[in-house]
Amino acid sequence: MSTPAITSLALLTPGNFADDDPYTGLEETLQLFEYGERLGFDGAWIRQRHLEHGVGSAAVFLAAAGQRTERIELGTAVIPIGYESPFRLAEDLALADVLSRGRLQVGFSTGMPHSELLGNLVYDGDWRGFDLSYGRIARLVDNLRGDYLGGPDTVIHSPGNIQRPRLQPHNPGLVERIWYGGGSLRSVRWAAENGLNLLSGNIVSGEDTDDFTTAQLNLLSEYRRSPGDDRPAARVALGRVIVPFDSADPATRARYRDYAASRHERTLKPQTLTALGPKRILFAPDVVGTAEQILEQLAADPVLAQASELRLELPYEFHREEYEQILHDVRHLIAPELGWRPASPAVQEAGR
Repeated sequence: MSTPAITSLALLTPGNFADDDPYTGLEETLQLFEYGERLGFDGAWIRQRHLEHGVGSAAVFLAAAGQRTERIELGTAVIPIGYESPFRLAEDLALADVLSRGRLQVGFSTGMPHSELLGNLVYDGDWRGFDLSYGRIARLVDNLRGDYLGGPDTVIHSPGNIQRPRLQPHNPGLVERIWYGGGSLRSVRWAAENGLNLLSGNIVSGEDTDDFTTAQLNLLSEYRRSPGDDRPAARVALGRVIVPFDSADPATRARYRDYAASRHERTLKPQTLTALGPKRILFAPDVVGTAEQILEQLAADPVLAQASELRLELPYEFHREEYEQILHDVRHLIAPELGWRPASPAVQEAGR
């Protein structure tokens, strides 16, 4: 069995906050991005969640995170494209990317969670007839390419300026940093054919198998053999919920065990989720225990051996100090044993 060789380590956080005090939770999430950067993590990612106690606009949050960090990649996993204007969101992402000096990594998915509540609030008219799937993502990517609008003689006038119109600000590098959260064979094939990087986490579609590992291996194989454009090799990032005990106190260890136990039953057979329709969903077990136990499980994970980028998916509804303890233990006790090293010697020293 191949040994994992991780070259890039990122964190993904849900961005929790209390209903009556959203500022504190959002500020602590920004501090978590800063902490991840000090530890030497290569990336920090935020989930985008509507109607929940989480970040409803990843572009706004990442613009703030870009002002609080200097080096770390800033990602979002994932933006459901069904609620977004392909042009307006492209403007927001381009602006946030320029403010961060080109550090954004933008992940998308199709679909509209909570559409029965939000559809009529977002759209005027019957939104059910719109293309809210892959075509909408393709339109956003096309907007990021910055092609001029109108004919060669089309110009717009603004105070003190005459220019050809296109999306502004234009950063040609952002279009190479678009990701798709692919959970089905069809979706990873589309991502590859359209030159998008691939995010694959702890939830996949059960297609011709009830085994999560087999299904995820099939996804990676399909992505890599699908024809794409002539751009350099696309990136593949694998997500896992990893919760080490080592520096946690006894009460926190018990909390971690209870958390993992509450989620274990869903991993035993295919599930269906209302938001995803009739799809058969397979869940990966959480990887919880001491660093030694976790490393044994990761070494036995054949999917991890197929990816060089690991994204640490932090649990929902934990506290900041618990998140920091998890990041600390993964950075010092687990990731180095998987071959990962911080890019900069100065960062290595700061993480000690």
